[in-house]
Amino acid sequence: MISIYILTYNEEVDIADCIESVIRLSDDVIIVDSFSSDKTIEIASRYPVQIVQHKFESHGQQRTWMLKTIPTKNQWVYILEADERMTPELFAECIAASQRQQAIGYYVAERVMFMGQWIRRSTQYPRYQMRLFDKDKVWFTDYGHTEREVCSGSVDFLKETYPHYTCSKGLSRWIEKHNRYSTDEAKETLRQLEKGAVSWQQLLWGKSEVERRRALKDLSLRIPLRPLVRWFYMYFILGGILDGKAGFAWCTLQAFYEYLILLKVEEFKTHPTLTMSVSNTIESKELNKLPQKLT
Repeated sequence: MISIYILTYNEEVDIADCIESVIRLSDDVIIVDSFSSDKTIEIASRYPVQIVQHKFESHGQQRTWMLKTIPTKNQWVYILEADERMTPELFAECIAASQRQQAIGYYVAERVMFMGQWIRRSTQYPRYQMRLFDKDKVWFTDYGHTEREVCSGSVDFLKETYPHYTCSKGLSRWIEKHNRYSTDEAKETLRQLEKGAVSWQQLLWGKSEVERRRALKDLSLRIPLRPLVRWFYMYFILGGILDGKAGFAWCTLQAFYEYLILLKVEEFKTHPTLTMSVSNTIESKELNKLPQKLT
């Protein structure tokens, strides 16, 4: 069997459906909540799940803390976020993979659900995330506003995917949280630009989609007019135009997000003290309010 972690912060809209998608599959479901101020805990308490609250510091630290601190019934775990769903087909493949133990962790691809449909082309499908793994052999570090996994062993990929309802709480919340995300991404962009060259070997001959995508991101940081280039790439090269109205909206939102990052990079270059000022402000006022999801 596999234990399921569900990360939450103010997820009253999604938490019931998320729990419902796993409660009949796993014998061990653990809610890791960052002190939600809405009805998340009240709703989760109606189900036979374990609820643990921990102050949010960063995405990487939250995941590493829960892996090291919260006991689980099973050695193999799956990380689920509240606006995502587990499917019976994916869970069955997770069980089979954990029993084979040919790898210590497995990447799983998301299906982004937006405006009532799966937008496959605009979202660079398949985009993989480390979700299933042996809890003693994987941990996480911070990268920009999100996290990156560190694995002590070989990894592999699952065929089944999970649905991700990226805008389930409304467009206003999506814009609000990506405004915050763009600040961390701008600081990470500055760090990456200072580190040096793009890994062309990984970009052209990377062993996996994850390696190639990360090298492509490093390259994209150095491209002039990045927001326009990203919109063109997603809409025409990836085929977002075939995703209809939802595809156009998604590509435009992503270009807007890139533009926010670019503006904040320039702002930090012009006023370097703002980087520290923003960090202190987040730490003192907003640290425990940061949402748990990257779209």
